[in-house]
Amino acid sequence: MKAKVAIVAGGTGLVGRELLKQLLADESYVRVIALVRTKMNMDRLPGANKIEQRVIDFANLSDAVDLAEVAQAHVFCTLGTTIKKAGSQRQFRKVDLEYPLQLGKLASLGDADAFAIVTAMGANRDSSFFYNKVKGEVEDGLRALQLRSLHILRPSLILGDRGEFRLAERWGSVLAQAIAPLMVGKLRTYRPIHASTIATGLIRAVKSGKAGVQVLTSGQITALAGK
Repeated sequence: MKAKVAIVAGGTGLVGRELLKQLLADESYVRVIALVRTKMNMDRLPGANKIEQRVIDFANLSDAVDLAEVAQAHVFCTLGTTIKKAGSQRQFRKVDLEYPLQLGKLASLGDADAFAIVTAMGANRDSSFFYNKVKGEVEDGLRALQLRSLHILRPSLILGDRGEFRLAERWGSVLAQAIAPLMVGKLRTYRPIHASTIATGLIRAVKSGKAGVQVLTSGQITALAGK
């Protein structure tokens, strides 16, 4: 594959951190542009010389990236929050809907080679659950942009070190891992999935060269990542 530029929005989150580590270690990428709110210490990571961290206001995303940088790039969106962190449904929609759509429009205008995003297993704009509804809306919004290559990854419960303690999620993670071996066949898609596996899936998805819209569930992500 020809040397690529990767643009990542959401690099400080659980999946985003894993994605940046893998992109920096991947010789296929000569430059990694990380769009962040606050800079991260990545100096000791292999390939750290390739990363450029841009501290930006995501409300003005178009001012942070030049269209020439987007051309032929692989654009990744791992932005995401919770209602508790966001403080309101309105703020949640900004992070999980408005900002990803702005990034998608930028990728479309700049003729990005591929765009990949992490949504959720139950994404559906008609869902009665607010979280799943917003995830469905962002998927539909990105589809409407008619990107050259759009990869939508819908993981189930995501495992990994978030750097913060969430009691309900911790117990859910322990339970899910305990019963995972029993989840076979159609139930495989509900198995918990590690953030590093999702990161690998994101990279392999955009490298696949598949045009149009590709939707991958947890089981498919795991298979693509070779886990």
